[in-house]
Formats: sequence, C-alpha cells, structure tokens
Amino acid sequence: MAVLVPYYSPVLLLLLLLLLLLSITRADLPGTWELIVQDAGIASMHTAVTRFNTVILLDRTNTGPSRKSLGQHRCRKDPNDVVLKHDCYAHSVLFDLGTNQIRPLMIQTDTWCSSGQFLSDGSLLQTGGDRDGFKKIRKFEPCEPNETCDWVELQDTELITGRWYATNQILPDGSVIIVGGRGTNTVEYYPPRQNGAVPFQFLADVEDKQMDNLYPYVHLLPDDAGNLFVFANSRAVKYDHRTNTVVKEYPVLDGGPRNYPSGGSSAMLAIQGDFATAEILICGGAQSGAFTARAVDAPAHGTCGRIIATATDPVWITEEMPFGRIMGDMVNLPTGEILIINGAQAGSQGFEMGSDPCLYPLLYRPDQPIGLRFMTLNPGTVPRMYHSTANLLPDGRILLAGSNPHYFYKFKSEFPTELRIEAFSPEYLSPDRANLRPEIREIPQIVRYGEVFDVFVTVLLPVVETIQMNWGNAPFATHSFSQGQRMVKLTVGPTVPDGESRYRIQCTAPLKRAVTPPGYYMAFAVNQGVPSVARWIRIVS
Repeated sequence: MAVLVPYYSPVLLLLLLLLLLLSITRADLPGTWELIVQDAGIASMHTAVTRFNTVILLDRTNTGPSRKSLGQHRCRKDPNDVVLKHDCYAHSVLFDLGTNQIRPLMIQTDTWCSSGQFLSDGSLLQTGGDRDGFKKIRKFEPCEPNETCDWVELQDTELITGRWYATNQILPDGSVIIVGGRGTNTVEYYPPRQNGAVPFQFLADVEDKQMDNLYPYVHLLPDDAGNLFVFANSRAVKYDHRTNTVVKEYPVLDGGPRNYPSGGSSAMLAIQGDFATAEILICGGAQSGAFTARAVDAPAHGTCGRIIATATDPVWITEEMPFGRIMGDMVNLPTGEILIINGAQAGSQGFEMGSDPCLYPLLYRPDQPIGLRFMTLNPGTVPRMYHSTANLLPDGRILLAGSNPHYFYKFKSEFPTELRIEAFSPEYLSPDRANLRPEIREIPQIVRYGEVFDVFVTVLLPVVETIQMNWGNAPFATHSFSQGQRMVKLTVGPTVPDGESRYRIQCTAPLKRAVTPPGYYMAFAVNQGVPSVARWIRIVS
C-alpha cells in the first residue's frame, strides 16, 4: 500500500526551517522577560527608582488625556496648555515594586524633555521642560508606599535660564550642575551659585543644524578635582566646574553625532581598584543628517567608542555591536557589566522618526577582549523606541517602561503608545544560579567616607571566591541616557566564614566624594557574578 506524503513547496519548507531555527535561538539566549503591569496609565518619558523601592514614572503634561485619572477633586488648571485647560488626568505616577500598584501624582507644569537628579538627602530634583515648565524646579521627596508624597514645585527658586533637553549631574559637594539645553549653551547649579548661569563655549562649538549637543553625556570623574567628562555631538572635554574652564580636549569619536537627536547612549564603566581610573563607553547613533532629512529608514550605526577619560593621553578604542542601534538605554549592572536594551535599528530620535525596533538586548562585558565583549540576549516582544526608559532595580532586574513615538497618545499605530511595564532578568537571576545568590543579613544604613565596616551575608553553597560589594546609585533615565548613573566596586577584605552558610565581608567606603557623591546607593553583594537583592545605604561626610 502506497504511503501518501504531503507536498510542501521549497519556499514553505525554508520558512518552516527559519522559524524553527529562530525559536531554538531565542530559547537558548540568556535572560527572561515578564510583564509586570498591563496598563500604567501613562507612558513614562522619565523614570527613577527611589530608596523606598518605588518608581517614579513621569511624562509631559501637554499630551492630552492619559489613562490614569487624578480624581474629580485633583485637577490641573492651566490656561496655557495646548490641549487641556482643565486637566484631571495624571501625567506622573508612583509604582510600588512590592505590590505592583500605581498611584497617580500631580505635576503642574510641563516636564517635556526635562532633566533630573537625586540629591544627597534622597529627594529627586527635577528641572526644566517646555512652555510653562521651561524655568521650573520641582522636587519629589520619596516616602513609604502607604504614604502620600507628591511633586512640589518650588515657588521661591527658578532656573536662571530656561532649559529643555538639559543634563543634570550631582557633584562631590552634593550640589547639582545643570548642563546645556536647546539654545542654552550655559551651565548653572542647584542650589544657585553667585555666578549664575555660566557660558560653556564647548556646547556652542559642537552645535550643528540638528542641534546634536542636546542631552549631553555628563559623567563625574573620580579625580581629585571632581572634573566632569562632557560629551556632545562627536567631541568631549574635561570640564572643571569649580573654575568654569576646559582642562582637556579629547579626540573626536568617529562615527558621526551621538547625542540627541542622533540617539546614541553612554555609560561610565564601574569604578574600582584605586578609584583613579574612569572609562567611558558610548554606543550607537543615527547616520549624520538623518534627523533633518527625516530619513526614517536610514540604518543606525553599531559602533561603540571606549576611552580612559582619566588617562594622560586618552584615545578612543572602537568596536562593533552585533546590531546597529539608536535610542538604546545603557544600564550599569551590579556585576560591572553593562546592559544595552530598547531602541531601533533605523531612523533617529523624534516623533515618527524611528523604525525597525531592536528587540535584542546586549550584554557588554568590559573585561573580555575586543570581539568577545558583546553577548546577544533573549529578545523581548514589545518595541520600546522614542521616549522609553530602562532602570536597574534593587532585586537585580531591569525595569522597562514607556515608548511613545507620537506627539500625543496614539494606540492605533504600527508602534503604539506603550503603557505596559516589563522587567528583564539577566542570566545571573536564572534558577540554576539561585544557590550562589547571597542574601545580605546585616549592613549599616549609614557610612562615612573612608569608614571600614562589616557586611554579613548568607549563601547556600560554599563560597569559593571573594564576595564583592558593589554600589549603584539610582539615576534619572530619559532619552537614552541615565543622568548621574554610576557603579562603584568597593575595596573588600577576604570573605570570612561566620557560622553555617554565613560570611563576613570587611568593606572600606571610598575616601573621595568624587567617587561616590553623597547620597543613597543600592548595595549589592556579588558572589561569582550573582548579585544579592540590594540594601539601600547612605554615604555621608
């Protein structure tokens, strides 16, 4: 009896084979995804994690109605608002990581493309924006999740110069420098300094037709002077904020403009050892002129530049990512590695300006040789392009929020306004590494600079390597750059047994405030590349 074999065309067979290979590849790639909140009510343009394990999500106010109500008796009245003069919708919310609950917050003035930074007391300073928010300074003092803290707009202090697309960075003395902005080639400070807004000629020199000097990459260097590494367009300088002078010009980074609207990203590698060396990584970007040409399909480039900013004669070392990427977010992981996530593979930053979402995260391993530093991770399914964010959480996951490539909220589109909140878990959180994961049992809540202190942890499996103590702060994430982000590997002694499955780690806090500016940090114990859940610790003088 003849056996009937179904016929499949060669094209269909090839398609089935490709689908099979793709499913195998995805299943084998490290990292896992989870949907945390189906509808946050707002699309987060700016995101920050507080020491109370809550997350501030913040959009702009002139988007029209969001999907989160403020309530009938909490409405914003703004005769200058473009869409809603009487606005009873939330444009900022507080997300509780413990319960996944969302609480609406009241924001009064427009925070579109604004900037922010946590102060040494743990409050979030938020500056600038558009229209009525151009000169505004706001504060959010975090509280326990069951309390009702909210945004406060300062009435007695405003920015000296209006700032839109600026960058904030906390300084060693606890003050904050506010750098640049659209048409604003100056710096100023909070609290305000007597010299007011100071001209910063470098920003004017690198300004082009696209204004690729917006959201400059600003990193506080761990040198004795607490100088700043400031990158805009394709150039960088070392800036002494105490004397308002440029003390070093760095070589040009090839590959075209990197800052907004060309959509690269930057992070400083973990500071360690003698804390004298700082390395900066800058990755991705759009083709030069893609923004002005509205070249939505122009392929992004995939080059990265890495430079030792504290070297006497620094040079850029370039390498290639597996994917071209714009609007990627770079997150310092507790291990000292960097996660690159979100973004697109074509176009530039701006409304309706990106295409071909890049769903694959990348792990950058700085200690590996060139050619082996990038690892492709398990892809997500939600495109997160313009106006999306990524933030490290105390449990080691990465929180993903936002993506609104439209002027208003638009839910019927190829890339709709995104209200879902997700979390990505790196491979260090996989179940097969759970026995290596340390748990912090005892740690001081406050330490002083240079102080020697003990941390006690428990680990299920015997410890065979020295457990690290790594501190990461909570940055202000917006527009593909996390303002103020840093990771510091503390000096530690040997890991000493202290009972069954219990160990003592002797740690020394950094001496210099340029290494760890005063404030709150997530303290992670890291055992063989597996971090604990962080405990919040404050460093003070």
